[in-house]
Amino acid sequence: MTGRRSRDEHGSLVVELVVITPVLFILAIAILAFGRVSEARQQIVEATRASAESAALFPNAASAQQESPTAAMGAIDSTHTCAHVQVMTDVSHFFPGGFVTVTVVCQVDLSQLSVPGIPGSTIVRATSTAPIDPYRAVQ
Repeated sequence: MTGRRSRDEHGSLVVELVVITPVLFILAIAILAFGRVSEARQQIVEATRASAESAALFPNAASAQQESPTAAMGAIDSTHTCAHVQVMTDVSHFFPGGFVTVTVVCQVDLSQLSVPGIPGSTIVRATSTAPIDPYRAVQ
């Protein structure tokens, strides 16, 4: 009796589908949430590197601190992953042979996913340091 189904297997496919569909849906939403946070993290790391490298090239600490957010925002503005961006530039070691440290904080909006257990937003933070050329003149 290899070609026959037993009587108690009727409808088991529907039950399996009803059980597995919510699990697959939650898995897909979790993948979207982690993908969004991962993309924001990658953008923030790129923005901190660009901002720190550009700040290290300015002639004085004041202009480095004032203009470094422009480089960071240029890397972030291409997409709308980050809702609120904050750029902090530390120029306390701005002298030949010193370094510049830039920290970028981004609030990633996850409220569009609206799934229980996933917060409405999360914070992504990255820090990057760039050396200042030891043989250049700092004003």
